[in-house]
Amino acid sequence: MTSDHARLKAGSFNIQAQERIVFGRPAGEAVLAEAKRYGAKRIFVTSTRSLARLDGGPLQKLLDALGPMHAGTYTEISSHSPREDVIAGALAARASQADLLVALGGGSVIDATKAMQLCLWLGLDTPADMEPYTAGINREPVTIRLPVDPIRMIAVSTTLSASDFTSVAGVTDSATKTKQTFVHRLLAPRTVVMDPAATLNTPLWLLFSTGMRSVDHAVEGYCSPAAHAGTEALSLQGLRLLARSLPAIKADPADLQTRLDAQVGMWQAIAAGASGVPNGASHGIGYVLGGTFGVPHGHTSCVMLPAVLAWNAAVNAGRQKALSEAMGAPGRPASELVRELAAALGQPTTLRAVGIQRGNLDEIAERALGYGPVLNNPRPIATSADVMQILELAW
Repeated sequence: MTSDHARLKAGSFNIQAQERIVFGRPAGEAVLAEAKRYGAKRIFVTSTRSLARLDGGPLQKLLDALGPMHAGTYTEISSHSPREDVIAGALAARASQADLLVALGGGSVIDATKAMQLCLWLGLDTPADMEPYTAGINREPVTIRLPVDPIRMIAVSTTLSASDFTSVAGVTDSATKTKQTFVHRLLAPRTVVMDPAATLNTPLWLLFSTGMRSVDHAVEGYCSPAAHAGTEALSLQGLRLLARSLPAIKADPADLQTRLDAQVGMWQAIAAGASGVPNGASHGIGYVLGGTFGVPHGHTSCVMLPAVLAWNAAVNAGRQKALSEAMGAPGRPASELVRELAAALGQPTTLRAVGIQRGNLDEIAERALGYGPVLNNPRPIATSADVMQILELAW
């Protein structure tokens, strides 16, 4: 590196393998149009048991729109995307001779379907077969030999988790209760469909908690030491939209424009992470809370993000001022604003409130050190004692 370049901040911006983001149209109409554009003939749909039981809900509307192109459905995907569910879905999709997958649901459904693609590409038939393809602690992608025409997916999110905008699939190894990642650029959904009407049947607690997950994406993306001019504005715009739209949804749950604003905020908030900017300790500790203790993804952010912001303020309080401005309260600590937003949305803000016992803290602190985002935190975390300080703030 030349002396001139040594003074520059170096970095990179990964471009996701996504072709289109369609918003503001009915999901069934948009998915059908995209499927035809891709030349698909046999569409396999993934979702959840709760949506399958909902008469006239978003899943039923999607299946009605697909008509004879619908080749099969798998609706047994559980929270945190267990490997067993991924394999079962992949086997069902293979048996249906599907040429396109469509995931309709929250982050667990979308992540599971991303991983199903990998299983279909490589002919993986058991949970154990997936092990060699897990990413390392820093989410380094593995090299695989792809088929000539690898099956891809379309995502229709019913929450605000933003899994649909990344090439990372978070899957739980049930044997070890560990959240693992699978990474390949083609895991990213080929098309993302954002239909605010698809979120109308989502329980508000789930919509708000996943909205807080997206707030976490915006905040940790902006505060990351790897953030740069290509990502910072996107993170702040996502935070602005979410901080405004989430309370507005609570005030008027039927307003589709407000829900679409939140979906756009979700999209902008994840942009830094999708481009390769790593998350921090809120995400990393959250993986332990979710994968090991079963805390919903969104609730992990409601609980951990305020504590992590407070702990990190020793090194980036100046940077956090931009977060406060984006949330409409310059001069106030960002940690307080995030906690108040979560509380105003009726979400838990302490570890106790999500069922964690004090006796669990040592295990959480130890396990957290095994996750890359913890090691990428703006304020360096070297030991479980450092993690314990954050956990005490969240207690």
